[in-house]
Amino acid sequence: MKPWGVFVTGTDTGVGKTRIAAGLCRAYAARGLRVAAMKPIASGSARTRAGLRNDDALELQRAMTVRARYAEVNPCAFEPAIAPHIAAAEAGTPVDIDALGRAYRRLSARGDVTVVEGAGGWLAPIDAERSFADLAADWGLDVVLVVGLRLGCLNHALLTAESIERRGLRLLGWVGNTIDSRFERRTENLASLRARLAAPCLAELPYAPADDPQAVARALGERLVLPG
Repeated sequence: MKPWGVFVTGTDTGVGKTRIAAGLCRAYAARGLRVAAMKPIASGSARTRAGLRNDDALELQRAMTVRARYAEVNPCAFEPAIAPHIAAAEAGTPVDIDALGRAYRRLSARGDVTVVEGAGGWLAPIDAERSFADLAADWGLDVVLVVGLRLGCLNHALLTAESIERRGLRLLGWVGNTIDSRFERRTENLASLRARLAAPCLAELPYAPADDPQAVARALGERLVLPG
């Protein structure tokens, strides 16, 4: 089987990308696939004796099934929880796009599917010129869009989907992830998303901040898009 990559992006920051990315890892693993995962760039990392560690990257490392060192899962980490390109500028450490690409190719060669999680939203900058959208395009990844279900999600989801499609990338599907427990007209908003997004809805997740990752995997498993 040829290695396959899936890029998990979101309509904004804090919409549950890691929740979905880890769930995808577990869902693919349940189908018997060898799963790798990657958080190429992470800001908001804690200092440890082993170096900077990011919670999202650690969650992905726990969910994947191929063996990899933390530095392979998260090659580029910054301490402050700010936009990565600003964190890189403050640290005086430009993001090496070529090095990230080499890391992705090495990691993806070990598995059947590699789940790559972005940071922030689809067009979040990496440096002065490039964004995470460019990373997904350069690596030829298919895309899963996490829609944070809250006021404003319709506009954010439609704009993101339009940008993905204009770049010639395949939007595998979208996940409606409830992040506002008081979100009004949730059902009506989901119906609007279904009517306006050409890609299928892979799952509709309730508000559950402490949800078991396996529950997310089960929800995604029902409509899981497989390689090939």
